[in-house]
Amino acid sequence: MKSPKENGSSNGVMVTRVRSLDEDEVITPQKKGSPLEPEFTKLTKPKKEDSSDDSAPPVAFFKLFRFSTSSEKFILFIGLISGIGCGLCTPANSLLYGDLTGSMVDFGTYAGIASMNESATIPPEVVQEFVDAIVRFAIGISCVGAVMLVCTYISITTFNYAAQKQIFRIRSLFLQSALLQDIGWYDLNQTGDFASRMTEDLNKLEEGIGEKVAMCEFYLVAFISSITLAFIKGWELTLICLVSLPITLLFVGITTRIASALSRKELEVYGQAGSIAEEVLSSIRTVVAFGGESKEVDRYQVNLGAAKDNNIKRGFFSGLGFGGLWFCIYSNYAFSFWYAVGLVIENKYDVSTMFTVFFSVMMASMNIGMSSPYFETFSISKGAAAKVFSLIDRISPINSMSPDGKHPSSINGSIEFKNIHFKYPSRPDVKVLQGLNLTINPGETVALVGSSGCGKSTCVQLIQRFYDPIQGSIIMFQISLDGENIKNLNVAWLRSNIGVVGQEPILFQTTIAENIRFGNEQASMDEIIHSAKEANAHDFVSKLPQGYDTLVGERGAQLSGGQKQRIAIARALVRNPHILLLDEATSALDTSSEAKVQAALDKASTGRTTIIVAHRLSTIRQADKIVALSDGQVAEQGTHEQLMALKGQYHDLVMAQVNSANQDEPMVGRPRHLSMTSDKSVEEDDIRSITKSVVPKETEQEEKSSMMEVLRLNKQEWPYIMIGCICSIIMGCAFPIFAVLFGEILGVSILRCLDDASEIRSKTNIYCLYFVIAGIVVGLATFTQIYTFTLAGEKLTMRLRKLLFQAMVHQEIAWFDEGNNNTGALCAKLSGDTSSVQGATGQRLGTIFSSFSTLVLGVTLSLYYEWRLGLATLAFAPIILISHYLFQFMIKNGQQANQETLEKATKLAVEAVGNIRTVAGLGREKAFHDDYRKELLPGLKLGLRNTHFRGIVFAIARSISFFAFAACMYYGGQLVKDGDMPYANVFKVANALIMGTTSIANAIAFAPNFEKGLAAAGRIFKLLGRKPKIMDPTSYTMEKWVTSGNVEYSRVEFSYPTRENTRVLRGLNLEVRQGQTVALVGPSGCGKSTCIQLLERFYDPMSGSVSLDERDISSLTMSSLRSQLGIVSQEPVLFDRTIADNIAYGDNNREVSMNEIIQAAKEANIHTFISSLPLVSNTSL
Repeated sequence: MKSPKENGSSNGVMVTRVRSLDEDEVITPQKKGSPLEPEFTKLTKPKKEDSSDDSAPPVAFFKLFRFSTSSEKFILFIGLISGIGCGLCTPANSLLYGDLTGSMVDFGTYAGIASMNESATIPPEVVQEFVDAIVRFAIGISCVGAVMLVCTYISITTFNYAAQKQIFRIRSLFLQSALLQDIGWYDLNQTGDFASRMTEDLNKLEEGIGEKVAMCEFYLVAFISSITLAFIKGWELTLICLVSLPITLLFVGITTRIASALSRKELEVYGQAGSIAEEVLSSIRTVVAFGGESKEVDRYQVNLGAAKDNNIKRGFFSGLGFGGLWFCIYSNYAFSFWYAVGLVIENKYDVSTMFTVFFSVMMASMNIGMSSPYFETFSISKGAAAKVFSLIDRISPINSMSPDGKHPSSINGSIEFKNIHFKYPSRPDVKVLQGLNLTINPGETVALVGSSGCGKSTCVQLIQRFYDPIQGSIIMFQISLDGENIKNLNVAWLRSNIGVVGQEPILFQTTIAENIRFGNEQASMDEIIHSAKEANAHDFVSKLPQGYDTLVGERGAQLSGGQKQRIAIARALVRNPHILLLDEATSALDTSSEAKVQAALDKASTGRTTIIVAHRLSTIRQADKIVALSDGQVAEQGTHEQLMALKGQYHDLVMAQVNSANQDEPMVGRPRHLSMTSDKSVEEDDIRSITKSVVPKETEQEEKSSMMEVLRLNKQEWPYIMIGCICSIIMGCAFPIFAVLFGEILGVSILRCLDDASEIRSKTNIYCLYFVIAGIVVGLATFTQIYTFTLAGEKLTMRLRKLLFQAMVHQEIAWFDEGNNNTGALCAKLSGDTSSVQGATGQRLGTIFSSFSTLVLGVTLSLYYEWRLGLATLAFAPIILISHYLFQFMIKNGQQANQETLEKATKLAVEAVGNIRTVAGLGREKAFHDDYRKELLPGLKLGLRNTHFRGIVFAIARSISFFAFAACMYYGGQLVKDGDMPYANVFKVANALIMGTTSIANAIAFAPNFEKGLAAAGRIFKLLGRKPKIMDPTSYTMEKWVTSGNVEYSRVEFSYPTRENTRVLRGLNLEVRQGQTVALVGPSGCGKSTCIQLLERFYDPMSGSVSLDERDISSLTMSSLRSQLGIVSQEPVLFDRTIADNIAYGDNNREVSMNEIIQAAKEANIHTFISSLPLVSNTSL
């Protein structure tokens, strides 16, 4: 677990920013040594809080709606009522259908008798009764269709409308709660997967509270009401039909439970992969400099493999459950038909009652089966909600947005520490402050000095109330401000009176003016300029084309380190604070700027209480009081002269720095052929400000991606896809075949007129056997389809994530400088887009094939049995197809805008959470939260507008089958009356076609996922197809080349790609010979770090050349070039690996031996403290 300072300084907790004498690492001295030699103790990895979302159980289903308002609950109530109306249409249809079936069988019986006896005729009253039955059915089923149309529109629209509003509110609350958490919570919880939480988890939560609830309600109401009707009409047959219900429910329950557990595990594994991605992308310059791209891709892939195996296992159990489900359903059909025919033969039931009961139970079984996927969706949603709600529900002990606490009218700036004891939450077994007593008078400048881990920065963080002291066994403790315990003060008010400048300044991705205004949101432009002048920043800002409107890039990446530092100082001064906290505020400045800024800080300190955390002791000699800390207590305090006279700890620190400076010699190390140390971070660019008018932003036009392109990437799994497609076709054919078998069963009923029970039973047995065979085939096809498509889909997702991540890390550095390619946006693409592609593959692909085969076979059979009736029914097909097309068109046009909105909002949220210490110190939590809501609003408005059209289209798609059925049965009845076709064929044609059209309506439910998947695939293919602008030469020799170390810059002209009109290097000529140590100096923005980045070939010069041993580096492979270079930057990045792995990271082209690692540690003067660690070099960072 990283220290609090480290966590706050990085873009994610997995990245450690290391600096000399880091005061936040707590040391337990092992032996007496140099005061400058850091000594470490083992950092105990704490257990996560009980409220950690990793262990949070799934929430109850109705708790998903806990954030709905009263009006939304009323809307949902209307939607629920409408959903009940939709569900009741099913038993109404069964009742009407059963009555019509009885009338047709009765009429068919007379017709059969008439056909066997030429003298016999059908009585006119029988014909009239048959015609009346057809008319009643047509009118009744049309009314049912109208109810279905209206109720579906209301239910789908209301649930989608409420879901859009709720998910907007939940997203807002989630970020708000994250920003309000105390820093101790961040120490105990990783934020590296925050982008994943903001995209995947919230999207899955949204699926569980939207239209799928209305659809599942429809299926459940249809199930319950159909079963009720069946019991009313005939309880005995109903009980027989329900024999398989317990087994069916058992399969559903087991599948749901297993899917829920595996889904939670999936989220955790993908969260770990997201943390790795954020760590790498936020430290891309370090990764590239040491040639670690392939190693990081492999590390990322390991986590993806675990997720793939988990999801394939989930697919196996889902397939097993659903395959068994359909086998039970079809077997139950067989047994029920067999038993029902016996009841009819015994005259216990008439045909109408038999078919009403059977239709009711059949529809109940089908509806409970079709509801199963939604239970899985809700399980995933509940698991995601548990992670989200656990954070929202957590009450932070230090709430910066709470109105509680005192707001004193004035403040003089006196600070007093009384017997303070403190432990970091992440290290509860290591006490940092042990009875600290310190008084700081108003207007006094106090410097805190001491070895690493003595508690200097801890004092600064306690003053800001990032943490509260612990009580323990101490009788009295308090940090008081003007005699008032800071616990009694309002947190926001307290921080608003404090100005903070840290060693590693964090700037936000906005303009320079807005960055300064973060210090005081009420600041005028004149005040901003005045504070910039005080910080010695006005001159360089004025020279920029856009001046104070210049965008600084992610984390201020478009400015040099010195420029970022001065902007941060201006940000602290613009709020005119009563207390200044300076943590190495001038450490990143060049000598010239440091003197000017130091003078400005001295001036700004006048009349203010100022606390300085200093490592460069020459900068604090004029302090009113210097306090030397040791082991969490004040060892000595006084002025510089007084402490030097004491010859104590402070004297030792000063003399150690003096001796270190006097005895500085060129380091003789391992045989490195070229080693350059820059006084600027490799991440600091010399004036590369970016402005709106000049950024060559790549247009994010939606690329059209076809299904074939996605399948082409899945070609390695073509056997699985082929098997899955075949099984999907078999599943699709099951419904039309069922219609044929059902028609044949009806045909058997006419045999009653022969009074031949054995003949009736014999034919019934044959068709029941067919049902069992169909059940076996459909069950096996269902299992195989789900498993094979899951296998192919998961392998595709893993491959896409790897390829996408691989493509990202191999892009040129200039690509990462662009505003739309920041860490948050790229992580969102990795997690969101690759997951969305699943919507265009896997079981979604199976749904398409299944629906297509159902429709094709249904049309074929209908035309075969009676072409006139088939064509009449097909007249409704264009309406269904048009509604389907309009639905897709709406989704496609709304998807891009919604995706862009979420991406921008997520980027903003990740930036705020990743820099939480800076945000909290500035008191800008509310500002970031408000900006996040503003970014989400366009997507919300678009979503609300589309809910109505979506509801209309879905209502038409669901209800059109009722009108088609009415027309089909009416026309078919006329044909039967006229003797043109057997009545059994009417049911075959009607059921085959209607089931085909219904399958299209069911497929529409997943159209958003399909369209979203194709859109995401288009964005992925666009990035995969992008060629980096800096690549290895097309022709190069594979010979091993070792440089002797001669570097030459010849007439180099250079401008950063993000700001081509600002020339950084103008005809630079420079030679560095083998063995020379050359220092690059100059004011910020003169091009020092640019020279190093050109040598690393992070960028290519516009003209001129950079050569190594008289070879233009553009003619060398980048791995060959960079393997010759070693770089040490001001803000080095360490990865979530062991110390040994981090040292070995310097050479990723081979396996570095432990002896080499130890030798390198010795040369870096770090071996001693590594050896003192319990796990030595295996200590994880």
